[in-house]
Amino acid sequence: MLRVPSSISAQQFQSLKIQDMTFVAYRSDVYPERNEIFFEEHAVVVVLEGEKKFISPNQDLHVHKGQILFFQRGCYSMNESIGSDYRSLVFFFHEKLLKEFVNQNQTLFVQADSDPTQPILVLQSSPTFEKFIDSLLPYFNSQTPYLNQFLRLKFQELLLHLIEIDTSGQLKSILFNIYKGQKTELEYLLNNYYLKPLTISELAHLSGRSLSAFKRDFEEQFHTSPANWIKQKRLEQAAFLLKNANKNVSEVSMEIGYESVSHFIKAYKEKYGFTPKKHD
Repeated sequence: MLRVPSSISAQQFQSLKIQDMTFVAYRSDVYPERNEIFFEEHAVVVVLEGEKKFISPNQDLHVHKGQILFFQRGCYSMNESIGSDYRSLVFFFHEKLLKEFVNQNQTLFVQADSDPTQPILVLQSSPTFEKFIDSLLPYFNSQTPYLNQFLRLKFQELLLHLIEIDTSGQLKSILFNIYKGQKTELEYLLNNYYLKPLTISELAHLSGRSLSAFKRDFEEQFHTSPANWIKQKRLEQAAFLLKNANKNVSEVSMEIGYESVSHFIKAYKEKYGFTPKKHD
């Protein structure tokens, strides 16, 4: 699983940063590539050339040149390039900068108070947006001492273009919910992510809480720690798979998020009193 933007390396991507936060990354040598992506921050993918498939738990998307995808933080997507000519820009929206943008432009968000319908929003580029992208590309080779200031302006310009393109108003709703500091409901969050290889800190970040607040709220609601709840849910899922799916112990161990089969067998025996091999 590739975590972005933290997994972005200089060897694979060209990138631009606002202070220490990745703003935009460019990569073209991705064919043939198929990998699972986890978005640590809200992100926008702008398809410059070629085609690609994005497969998430709720959406299967086949995108091509001229399309724009907004991924909400926490999205999982299996990505697969369709041709060798695929190129894209990926913008990352740090929450602090998004809140600053909404605060500075509150008149744009007067009626933006509805719940987004899909975790991945698909938009179509426009001639003015294409010119904006063209204006950004020279900064990848720029030596200006004012790069940070220029990119902050480009960040705001990008958001304004996206809001203009999105006639559905969904993006405004997403941004306004971020600005309000809306927290994710814990049961919904955990039921969607307990099988994923995420740390408790990452889950806290996705929930919109600090680590200490996440643990406190979780224990108040579930009367146990997040780590123990996740462990029990994974083992319950393992028992179901071993009884009902044609999968061996190693396959089940990997599917429920255990990197070590021996650790899985030990945990399973502690919970059920016998090893998972009994189901074979």
